[in-house]
Amino acid sequence: EAAGGGGAPGPGRARPGQPQPQPQPQPQPQPQALPKGRELFRSQRKESEGSVDCPNLEFEYGDADGHGAELAELYSYTEEPELSHNRRCFEEDFHTQVPDRRWLELDRAQQKAYVMHLLDGLEVVNRDKRLRVARAILYLAQGVFGDCDNEGDVLHWSRHNSFLLYQLGTFSAFLELLNMEIENSQACSSALRKPAISLADSTELRVLLSVMYLMVENIRVEQETDPPEWKTCRETFRMELSFPVHAEEPFALLLFTMVTKFCSGHAPHFPMKKVLLLLWKVLLFTLGGFEALQAMKVRRREELGLPPLPEDSIQVVRGMRAASPPTYAIELVEQQQQQQKRGGHGHRSLREGPLMKQDSLDMYNERDPFKSDEGGVDEEENDDVDSGMEGELDLMEREAIIPAMPAQRLPIERVSFPKGLPWAPKVRQKDIEHFLEASRNKFIGFTLGQDTETLIGLPRPIHESVKTLKQHKYVSISDVQIKNEEELEKCPMSLGEEEVQETPCEVLYRAMLYNLPQYMIALLKILLAAAPTSKAKTDSINILADVLPEEMPITVLQSMKLGIDVNRHKEIIVKSISALLLLLLKHFKLNHIYQFEYVSQHLVFANCIPLILKFFNQNIMSYIAAKNSISVLDYPHCTVCDLPELTAESLEAGDNNQFCWRNLFSCINLLRILNKLTKWKHSRTMMLVVFKSAPILKRALKVKQAMMQLYVLKLLKIQTKYLGRQWRKSNMKTMSAIYQKVRHRMNDDWAYGNDIDARPWDFQAEECTLRANIEAFNSRRYDKPQDSEFAPVDNCLQSVLGQRLELPEDFHYSYELWLEREVFSQPIRWEELLHCQ
Repeated sequence: EAAGGGGAPGPGRARPGQPQPQPQPQPQPQPQALPKGRELFRSQRKESEGSVDCPNLEFEYGDADGHGAELAELYSYTEEPELSHNRRCFEEDFHTQVPDRRWLELDRAQQKAYVMHLLDGLEVVNRDKRLRVARAILYLAQGVFGDCDNEGDVLHWSRHNSFLLYQLGTFSAFLELLNMEIENSQACSSALRKPAISLADSTELRVLLSVMYLMVENIRVEQETDPPEWKTCRETFRMELSFPVHAEEPFALLLFTMVTKFCSGHAPHFPMKKVLLLLWKVLLFTLGGFEALQAMKVRRREELGLPPLPEDSIQVVRGMRAASPPTYAIELVEQQQQQQKRGGHGHRSLREGPLMKQDSLDMYNERDPFKSDEGGVDEEENDDVDSGMEGELDLMEREAIIPAMPAQRLPIERVSFPKGLPWAPKVRQKDIEHFLEASRNKFIGFTLGQDTETLIGLPRPIHESVKTLKQHKYVSISDVQIKNEEELEKCPMSLGEEEVQETPCEVLYRAMLYNLPQYMIALLKILLAAAPTSKAKTDSINILADVLPEEMPITVLQSMKLGIDVNRHKEIIVKSISALLLLLLKHFKLNHIYQFEYVSQHLVFANCIPLILKFFNQNIMSYIAAKNSISVLDYPHCTVCDLPELTAESLEAGDNNQFCWRNLFSCINLLRILNKLTKWKHSRTMMLVVFKSAPILKRALKVKQAMMQLYVLKLLKIQTKYLGRQWRKSNMKTMSAIYQKVRHRMNDDWAYGNDIDARPWDFQAEECTLRANIEAFNSRRYDKPQDSEFAPVDNCLQSVLGQRLELPEDFHYSYELWLEREVFSQPIRWEELLHCQ
């Protein structure tokens, strides 16, 4: 309800979507605008994405989806006929080598012998023979589904064969073939000449990448039943991918190079979805997932002697419940209300005056936000709608409606919300310094810089405040890294060489460093092309090369199937890019703050912030509930079950899932990336304000999933101080959700806009300083010139003259000329030695 609207008791309000008992007609004359205003309100509310009807989404966020789902997303539905082709290639060769036997019946030694025979077949010169052998190996990695009876068996044998293939060196063999295919200029030039690229142009690459993806994904996923040799195998494979033995660069860098080559237009036939999925899984495998990252963070804090984290953020988020989302603001009703106020209605303006003054207080008197999570459900819509309706509903009509409402409340089950806030508050050193600076200016009249210990002359309550602030002081790993970096810059000689731990993250950053801007631009270009809000432009890149069939569909059914396939293909690309960018940002931030800032800055320069906002500027509920999948065609189901005949109706109906896991996962990842880019960066927060992100983000709150709501509320919190008093006043429900769910920073004046950070400083200076710090870090740690200015100089005359110099053979012929030109004809200004430079 509007914060001061009508004084109705909180629990007695009806849900906006429920039928309400009609009020008894009142003797007072009703204003003419009333029926029209109410109709408009109801029709607008129906169009506003049905927030009240959206159920809580039972979604568990993790590193990736279920194992079967992740394998299924590797294949497009147009690739389905190739599954049987792989099987034929395997069986033709297998029955000549091992007649009258099945793969499942062979013992381990026989299976090894047959795989070695296949690997020998990869060495042949004939391209077609090589492809047939690669297809046979792919069939093994796919789980020899011809011999299996159910999906569980297929997945079991896929894992078993992946470990076997890796132990016999298949991955290295396929890596060599992949390098050959990437350098294959003939395939590139033929693809460039074609007007339309299809699946046929990337056949070899798709087979190679599919085998590598299946091996990485099957070996990466841990199961309790894994034998010890598989665990050893997993660690060896992780080390091989993280620290390259033969190659000069990690495997992930080769995939990044494929992405940039594709985006530059030199290799339009590269199957981008498979490349991105493999790149994401390689990063996830080598760097570690979110739980591994949390464990690394705890360990790192211990090493640096920092106090432990106040809570495990993963567990806190999992324990959160979704809040009832505010309905999107109906600006039209609000405008009408303001026009009516300007026009003036005598009897109404009298009562509105005092109520509008009171509303922000009433919001908090009305209901304790911690009594019940459901309490928020019944606040009708959000406050900007209610303040608009205030002018439309007459006071007497409100009084008539109110007594009839409590009956609506009875069937709702009340859920008790845990007392207290979910997060421990944090305070930065900078916050304590600001607080003391303001206090000293006020009470003493001068400041003491960064001194946070001297409290002489300050009143007792200030002493108490400083004590409380220090109790909640949080020193991050980044703070320690920045301080160390400043000291290394200041005293390079006395502190000596920095010891850099050789972690997979460090190796990857060093390899990516010089082309990192191009990698970020390429990923964002593909993300833009795959976003559902993007319009097809002639200059945008074609990301559908590995989904379009050679012959375009003829029937309506084929067209529908291809349409679903294309949408699914784009969703998978968005999922993999959002996940891998988030992984990179989180791991680089832990490894070194300036590595994270370097990646962040290039993402910002490549317009990542408006791109993510553009992505969310759609009906986000329909994107999350999208049914762009045909479950009967998904691997491994399609390999072991007879396919029913597909009809237009069955395709339209889709599956009966409440939401699409990958789309919700992508949305959360993109919001987390946006948070990472904008946190503590006022210039980037201003970008959120300039691009009018508040209404876009508020619409995203309709998704009733606690984790997604948390990251939306965080993004709204950092910009509330810039949005003005009227916005805060008319969005009190959102403000109270922020208070309830987002971590508090003591002294953070986010809700009132009085903070010094809200003033319009020169934001470019902030980015320039950050850029200078990043460049200093990169040059100090990674640009190590041979003859540095700090290298020791030999200043002993005897040893300098005694050095043997390699002179050219003909030097003695021109020796006198050289002496004349370089020594005798050059005047020596001895007096310059007396002047200091």
